[in-house]
Amino acid sequence: MATFSLKVIDRNDSTICVSSGEDFVDLVCMRAYEEGDRIVLETSDKNAYVNWQVDDALGAAFVYITDNVSYEIPFGEKRVSLSPKVFSGSRHYLYVQAARPDEIEAYRNLALNPADQHRDVPCFPHATANVETRGESVFAVKNAIDGVRANLSHGAWPYQSWGINRQDDAAMRVDFGRRIRTDKVVLYTRADFPHDNWWTQVTLKFSDGSSQDFPLEKSVAGHVLTFPEKETDWIELSNLIKADDPSPFPALTQMEVYGWNVL
Repeated sequence: MATFSLKVIDRNDSTICVSSGEDFVDLVCMRAYEEGDRIVLETSDKNAYVNWQVDDALGAAFVYITDNVSYEIPFGEKRVSLSPKVFSGSRHYLYVQAARPDEIEAYRNLALNPADQHRDVPCFPHATANVETRGESVFAVKNAIDGVRANLSHGAWPYQSWGINRQDDAAMRVDFGRRIRTDKVVLYTRADFPHDNWWTQVTLKFSDGSSQDFPLEKSVAGHVLTFPEKETDWIELSNLIKADDPSPFPALTQMEVYGWNVL
C-alpha cells in the first residue's frame, strides 16, 4: 500500500494546502494560483503506476513515477498551449490514486500524458526533442503526447503541436521510464493546408537499436503504423522526409503508442 501526499507550494516554499492518504488522496485548493506555485506529489513507493490529476480541466493521466514529482503551474506564454480553463479560478481539485492491476495490464496508448512537462521529471511517459520552433510553448514536443488531436490549424490551444523549425534532422523521443511492448504507433500530422507541408516517410527507432521506415500520405486522419511486437524503453521518431510542396512547415499534432506494460 502506497502513502501519497499532495501539496501546493508557493514560490517561497511555503505550503498552501496539503493532504495525505493511502493508495488514494485528493486535495481541494481554495486559492487562485500565483506565478511560482507548484504541485508536489510525494510517494512512499517508487517505480509505481498511478493516475494523477494536477487540474480538473486537464484530466487524469495514467503515469509511471520513479520518485517524487514536482509540477510547475504554467503562466504567461506557457499557458497558451493549454485550455484557458486549466488552472483558472480559485477552486482546484487534484488527486492521485494507485493504478489497479487491470489498468496496468490493459492495452492502451502508453504515450499519453497531458501532465507532461517541458523539463526532465521522474514521471513518464515524457517527450523530448532536438528542436522546437522558436522555443514557443505552442510548438513544444510535450504537445504531441497531450491527447489533443485537433490538427486543422496551428498555434494556441487546441491547435498546439510539435514544431520542428524547418530543421531537416528534427527528431523526438517518447521515454516510458520502464520496458513496454508495442505493436502500433498512430501519428496525427498537422494538416493546416496549404500552410503546412507533410512527411512522405518517417522512421521509428527503438531502444534495442532497431528501426523501421514507414510511408505517409497527405492526410487529416491518423497514420496507423503497425509492426511486429517490440519490447522497448523508448521510441524515437526521426528521418522526417518532407513532401515536394511549397510550404516549409510540416509538424506533428499527436503521437500515440499502443501496447502493454512489461510486468
